[in-house]
Amino acid sequence: MKYYRYIKYASLVLILIFLLCGCGKPQKDYINIEFASWGSKSEIDIIKPILSEFEKENPDIKVEFMHIPQNYFQKIHLLFASNKAPDVIFINNLYLPLYANAGVLEPITLNENSFYKQSLNALSYNRKLYAIPRDVSNLVIFYNKDMFNKKQISYPKNNWSFEEFLTTAKKLTDENCFGISFEEDPLFYLPYLMSNGGGILPNELKKEESQKSLNFYADLRKKYHVAPKKSESASATMAQMFLQQRLGMYLSGRWMVPKIREEAKFDWDIAKFPTGTKGSIVQLDASGWAISKSSKHKKEALKLIEYLSSKESIEKFSQSGLIVPAREDVANSKAFLNEEKPRHNKIFIEIIPQSKPTPVTTNYREIIDNLRVQMEPKFN
Repeated sequence: MKYYRYIKYASLVLILIFLLCGCGKPQKDYINIEFASWGSKSEIDIIKPILSEFEKENPDIKVEFMHIPQNYFQKIHLLFASNKAPDVIFINNLYLPLYANAGVLEPITLNENSFYKQSLNALSYNRKLYAIPRDVSNLVIFYNKDMFNKKQISYPKNNWSFEEFLTTAKKLTDENCFGISFEEDPLFYLPYLMSNGGGILPNELKKEESQKSLNFYADLRKKYHVAPKKSESASATMAQMFLQQRLGMYLSGRWMVPKIREEAKFDWDIAKFPTGTKGSIVQLDASGWAISKSSKHKKEALKLIEYLSSKESIEKFSQSGLIVPAREDVANSKAFLNEEKPRHNKIFIEIIPQSKPTPVTTNYREIIDNLRVQMEPKFN
């Protein structure tokens, strides 16, 4: 009897020790990292399977995906301010200097040379790389081939001049259609300035080259009437007007390709931006993945970024037609240069060497806001 009492007593003691040690609770055997990104539904449909594959290959890491479809950088700013920044942040070169200067991003060392150097330069600050690039973003002229054929207008050449560009826009313009798109966001008129030696930063804007280029751009609307005024486009975007065949030419980026492929009821292609006194120069912006300085799991965060930026992952992003890959090996592969429209797909990568990153300062957003106010009476 004493023996059984002893066993019972010993068992109770062991259970008590077990509970006190917390051994009864399931132990977390993985590291959780947060990853924030913007993106359309089609983009998220690509990201999620890649994250799932990463978790399968790295069972010790779980990724909490934070999708922020609207007001992305406002929310990221608040997360940094409240010390709740995600471990991995999708970012672009327009906002990177702000965060890098504030010391909230971790510098990254890249161990391979598969990326366009221009994309790495765009995501660097004070000669330090702060994000591994996914894609580059540049501008081309989309044009309606059916409209050119109907009006017997020659397709744009690789080295066409501003004069030839204007002549083409005039020939395309009639009572139902405008020759070229017009948007008041600096993104869309910066190429007009850069191709002629100008720029949009305050010290650049004062230059004669910048003022002449701005006048030329404004005159597309006000003098030559080859671009729609606000009242003439009404609530339609330039993309909608192009798809409605109310624009013969449309200045935009790679992000429009999937939509035009799906919705255009006419034949179309792309051409280089016209050549100014300094050449055909459009801005080259880049997006990529950065690591928060406050992250407690930098090693795991870097592992995720390296997986997202691998050749295999970037190929998946590229096959959708949504991006111009920042990796040269993918940009020159069938994943990007496939047989789908546009026929001259290669132009997107041919213009990279002559492109320049948007000149960004830590107060860039303030400069852009002031510029919009300043340009309003000039454009309207």
